Amino acid sequence: MTADDLKKLAAARALELVRPGMRLGLGTGSTAKHFVDLLGQRVAAGLDVICVATSEATQAQALALAIPMSTLDETPELDLTVDGADEIDSALRLIKGGGAAHLREKIVAAASARMIVIADDSKLVERLGRFPLPIEVVPFGLEATRRAVAAAIAGCGSAGELVLRKRPDGARLVTDNGNYILDAHLGAIAQPEALALALGQVPGVVEHGLFIGLASGAILAGADGLRLLGATG
Repeated sequence: MTADDLKKLAAARALELVRPGMRLGLGTGSTAKHFVDLLGQRVAAGLDVICVATSEATQAQALALAIPMSTLDETPELDLTVDGADEIDSALRLIKGGGAAHLREKIVAAASARMIVIADDSKLVERLGRFPLPIEVVPFGLEATRRAVAAAIAGCGSAGELVLRKRPDGARLVTDNGNYILDAHLGAIAQPEALALALGQVPGVVEHGLFIGLASGAILAGADGLRLLGATG
């Protein structure tokens, strides 16, 4: 099976958790896209749900599939969010933000009773940090913020290059929220909880891609089938 086949397999398993009348958070990224596609088929067959998207891209995809959409202002409490991850460890700690949507993804996940992660099993790691950690920052005072972020990282026992994310055309990537992203190439994160706290205290940092204590369970697809972590029933 290809990596894309595995993503579809995980998405299909997550769809089994959806019940009529649910309020759903729809994630962003290649694996979450499969879940939205499958959900669209269920909605076309008569499934009654209301959904909140974590990005403009997911919102457009869902609307094109005629999935009923809402906002967190209108629907502030969700039953279930299904989203992907760039990395996940055995404690259900995540790195997210490869798709530059981690701020909205985190807000939606925090508003949900449950968050289920879907991914291929290559995303399961013993230690977070191989994937660059996205840190969303406001444009104002970028260099001052970058230096403060570097100091916070060093204070938590990690180190690595901070790279301002750019688009393929070389322009600075701007998130759906009008901010920039610094990608921290750390290799390994010594203290994820401490780093999450330290980054949250840096003025100019809007949000970071460490998701700790948010995921209820994970559905990971591999060559040997599905591997379930946490509460996925």
